[in-house]
Amino acid sequence: MTPPHDPHDSRGPAGEAPTDEVDLIVAAWRREAPQLDVEPLEVLSRVARLARHLDRLRRGAFSAHDLETWEFDVLAALRRAGAPHELSPGQLLVETLVTSGTMTNRVDRLVTRGLVERRPDPADRRSVRVRLTAAGSDVVDAALADLVEAEHRMLDVLGREERRALATLLRRVSAPFEG
Repeated sequence: MTPPHDPHDSRGPAGEAPTDEVDLIVAAWRREAPQLDVEPLEVLSRVARLARHLDRLRRGAFSAHDLETWEFDVLAALRRAGAPHELSPGQLLVETLVTSGTMTNRVDRLVTRGLVERRPDPADRRSVRVRLTAAGSDVVDAALADLVEAEHRMLDVLGREERRALATLLRRVSAPFEG
């Protein structure tokens, strides 16, 4: 339970001056709806806003390599699979959290661009495997390098131990939603 908060006080948590937009939002809700404990907004509104900033950062890193976010997701799933960098369409569905119709369309588009190829599944002639091409590997590796560099810059405000602690806390919150 949070300590009592004066609804007319526009200061942030612990009485400090607001330092970001969420502090202003929380202060306004505490003023306008004092009967509600809006403490979750202090965390989850920041997570939501940060997700939007991260999405823009990622789109920028990928567009420098002529990739859409979904293209990077598919190529990255194949790259992470290890040699020979191929997965079944069903495995790609699990990795990217999309429907089978969406995945078929995505693979078709990546085949057209020469970034992946479909190959017969040696274990089941009725099935196919999607394999990363050399061009696909080159582009996903370059995009990943730019992404990681940009994400390091984004986290530069935190020390190594703070990053580890934040990762641990976020894992605890997100784990119940994972498969």
